[in-house]
Amino acid sequence: MSSNDLTVIVLAAGGGTRMKSKTMKVLHRIGGRSMIGHVLTAVSATEPTRVVAVVGTQREQVGPHVLEYAPAAVLAVQETQDGTGHAVRVAVECVGTPLSGTVLVVTGDTPLLRGSSLASFVEAHVESAAAVSVLTGIVPNPFGYGRIVRDSTGGVDAIVEEKDATPAQREIAEINSGILAFDAAFLSEALGQLTNDNANGEYYLTDTVKIARAAGRPVAAHPVEDVRETEGANDRAQLAELGRVLNQRIVTQWMKDGVTIMDPATTWIESDVVLEPDVTILPGTQLLGATVVREDAVIGPDTTLEDCEIGAGARVVRTHGQLAVIGMEATVGPFSYLRPGTVLGAAGKIGAFVETKNAQIGNRSKVPHLSYVGDAEIGEDSNIGAGTIFANYDGKKKHRTKIGSRTKTGSNNTFIAPVEIGDDAMTGGGTTVRSDVPSGALAVSSGPQRNLEGWTGRNDADC
Repeated sequence: MSSNDLTVIVLAAGGGTRMKSKTMKVLHRIGGRSMIGHVLTAVSATEPTRVVAVVGTQREQVGPHVLEYAPAAVLAVQETQDGTGHAVRVAVECVGTPLSGTVLVVTGDTPLLRGSSLASFVEAHVESAAAVSVLTGIVPNPFGYGRIVRDSTGGVDAIVEEKDATPAQREIAEINSGILAFDAAFLSEALGQLTNDNANGEYYLTDTVKIARAAGRPVAAHPVEDVRETEGANDRAQLAELGRVLNQRIVTQWMKDGVTIMDPATTWIESDVVLEPDVTILPGTQLLGATVVREDAVIGPDTTLEDCEIGAGARVVRTHGQLAVIGMEATVGPFSYLRPGTVLGAAGKIGAFVETKNAQIGNRSKVPHLSYVGDAEIGEDSNIGAGTIFANYDGKKKHRTKIGSRTKTGSNNTFIAPVEIGDDAMTGGGTTVRSDVPSGALAVSSGPQRNLEGWTGRNDADC
C-alpha cells in the first residue's frame, strides 16, 4: 500500500426499505458473507490505519457485525440520514482527532468490490496528489446514478445527482460509484462548506468536487475495470443477481486454480470455501461456509456441505453435511445426512440413507445402510449392520454408545445408550443391546425361532 496513513469510512446507516425486510440491507447475505462483510474484506486489502463505520438504522445489529470483520473499527452513529456528506462529517467528528493522509469513503452495499481494485484506486489517488478522486464506471443505463461531468480538457468538473441533472447530463454514461478518496486536510475543510440546497434536501459528499474546483484544487477520476464491482443492491432481485455474478466469479477462479467443475451453472461455492487442485465438483453441488476439500476428492452430484472438511481422495455423493469431517479415501452416500460432530476416519464408509450426529467413526469402519448413529464412538475396522439404531435419548438426557475395533454388529440392532461393545465382539440380527458386551463375545437378545406347522392352510380356510 503506497499510503502510510489511510482512514477508510464505510457508509452503512441507511435502512434499505426497498428490501422489505426486518434485516438491515447491508446484513443481507450472498456468497457466504453479508454485503458489508464483503466490503470490509475488500477494505482490509488497503491496510488502513483506521476504519470508521457509520451506522444508524438497526445499529444494534450492524455495529457488532462490523466488529466481527474489523475488530478495531470505530462505530460512528448517524442519528438522522441527511445524506452522504452528513454521514462522513459524523465519521470525522467521531474519530476525535484531525485526520491526516488519505480518506477513502466506500458504501456498505457493494459486495462485488475487490480489495485489489480499492488498493489500486487509493494508490492512483495518492500519486495524482488530487484533493478528490472519484472511482467511476461506464454503464449502458445510468438512470439513478450521479453523472460525472467533465470539462473541455477531460477533467472532472462536477458530479450531478439524477434529480438535479439536466436532460443533457442524464445522457452521460459515466457514473459515480459512490467510492471517493480525499486528501484528509481538504476533506475537513470541505465538509464545513456543504449545503443541503438540492432536490432531496441532503448534504451530498459529491459536492466536494465542486468545492475543490472552486478552490483550484485538482479532481481525478479513475474508471474501474469491472463496473459491476461498484453495484449495490436495493431489493432482493438485485441481490440475487449480484449473488449470481459473485458465484460465477468464484467458480471461474477455482477452475483456473485447478479444480474440475463439471457444471458451473449448477455449482455454488461461497467465498470462504477452500479447494485444493484436482478436486472434482459434480453438478448440483453447494459448498458453503468454511468448507475445505482436499486434493483428488470428488463431491456430488446433488450435495450440500456446510463447514465441512473433506479428506484427500474422499467421495461424497448426494449428501447433506454440516460441521462434519470426512477422512481421506472415505466414501459417503448416496442420501446420507451428516449432522454436526460427525467424524469419519480414513477409508471409512457412511452409506445410503444413514444419518449421523456427534459420531466418531474410526478408520476403515463402515455404516453402510439405513441406520441412525447418534452420540457414538466406533473403533477401527468395524461394521455396523443395516437398519441399526443408536438409541441415544432416554427422554431426558443424551447418552453415548461405544463400539470397539473389529466389531461386527448384525442387522436391525438397537443400542440402548449408554452401552459399550468391546473389541472383536459380535451381535446377532435383530438384537436389542441394553448392557455392555465384553470383547470377543456374541450378544443376542431374541428368543428361539418357532415354526408353526400348517399355519398357511389354517388361515386359507378362514378367507
